[in-house]
Amino acid sequence: MSIVLMSDPKVAAIPVADNGERLTDIRAGEHFLVDDRRRDAAGAFALLRSGVVDRLLHAQGLLPDGLRLLIVEGYRPPNLQTRYFQQYTDQLRVAYPAWTEEELRAGASRYVSPPEIAPHSAGAAVDLTLVDAEGSELDMGTRVNATPEESAGACYTLADTITRQARLHRTVLSDALTSTGLVNYGSEWWHWSFGDRYWALMSGRSTALYGRTVPHPA
Repeated sequence: MSIVLMSDPKVAAIPVADNGERLTDIRAGEHFLVDDRRRDAAGAFALLRSGVVDRLLHAQGLLPDGLRLLIVEGYRPPNLQTRYFQQYTDQLRVAYPAWTEEELRAGASRYVSPPEIAPHSAGAAVDLTLVDAEGSELDMGTRVNATPEESAGACYTLADTITRQARLHRTVLSDALTSTGLVNYGSEWWHWSFGDRYWALMSGRSTALYGRTVPHPA
């Protein structure tokens, strides 16, 4: 399967014309179920640009009865993004000692975006999954945030090694989110974004709506 990676120069080449939307706490109003596995003391994980929040709310309304979105992680501070990227790169360097620095950067970007263009640090990306009426996560083929190595590639959205039921669940999620304008990162079935550079490239837009940002004081 051919996937445009976050490390592709075409992504970084997209200019940003930030529209100035502030980060919004998705826990306000209790419209979404929010998981705490990526919770941080400042609550950054629950922040997203308001345009993304509006589209997620719309997408949730399109899901079959009894299903809801479970939000795992939204905004990621740039320093945390840098740490994640470096840690995974270091893991790959040990696992694949023959890889060049370029190959390591590309390999790492399957799972963690290069910090300078990261959709999470723009408040534009969300990691999520589906839950049933009892709040139990549906079978999506892998856990959220499974690495390509851990899952033997089953984390790829269109992986053909998952069960028919998991494929159906991924399709339900994809149909709802795609219809509201979000785009998926093909190596991570759980990662969706709107307004960032990757979204712009995959949507045929000339500029991104959101660039790297930091939370504003309340």
